[in-house]
Amino acid sequence: QVQLAESGGGLVQAGDSLRLSCTPSVRSGGSMAWFRQAPGKEREFVASIPGNGETTYYFDSVKGRFTISRDNTKNTVYLQMNSLKPEDTAVYYCAKSRTIYYNRELASQESSYYYWGQGTQVTVSS
Repeated sequence: QVQLAESGGGLVQAGDSLRLSCTPSVRSGGSMAWFRQAPGKEREFVASIPGNGETTYYFDSVKGRFTISRDNTKNTVYLQMNSLKPEDTAVYYCAKSRTIYYNRELASQESSYYYWGQGTQVTVSS
């Protein structure tokens, strides 16, 4: 069983930055992704990156502000979030698939991911 350890959430002001980290307990292949769930809303896709990071996929509302990356030497995936807005407030979840996705539609679906982290809270005040 693969466990995902997330860190980096917190309370910031609008316009600030945060970096989330996610480290799987086991080194293995597959795509990694971040999803988020705001209060009263369904969980939504944020960003995804395949095994060697040669491409990335983003939710439209975070393009140009968020960057997903991975350091395979540290077995860690990051989500750098800049220019944060109050509407970015949510619990952010790290997810890992058993398959590498090079297709945005598949990479952005919750059902594509088998392992999930516990979530880390990001709160952006106005």
